Amino acid sequence: MGAKGKIVLFLVVICIVLLIPFAANAGTKTEGAVVSLDTPTINALSDKGCIEDAEYMRGHHMVMLEQWRDDVVREGDCTYTSSSGQTYEKSLERTCFSCHSNPDEFCSSCHDYAGVAPYCGDCHAMTDAELQAGR
Repeated sequence: MGAKGKIVLFLVVICIVLLIPFAANAGTKTEGAVVSLDTPTINALSDKGCIEDAEYMRGHHMVMLEQWRDDVVREGDCTYTSSSGQTYEKSLERTCFSCHSNPDEFCSSCHDYAGVAPYCGDCHAMTDAELQAGR
């Protein structure tokens, strides 16, 4: 077998190896993450909308939260104006968690499903006293 034949054989073997995971999962359907919106605050709302539409929040919430963090910490800008014109405080705890008071069910279910480990809890699990002390 010449050099060209070895290269072609090598490429075929690599393609087969790379396609094995796809072939193993072919025809199977994976259920998405189960998100619980069952909180007393959300249940009491007549309009169950978030600060932006659900599709936007699913795809861009982390970008929004990182931008909020930068705006608040670096610029002192603490007010968010939504696309509908409503204003909100740029606060994970006081804005987001005021409705989504079930982060273990709401946040963690999607983050676990997607295999991501957000670092929000590095700061937001601390008490206000610990934050003010600079810990």
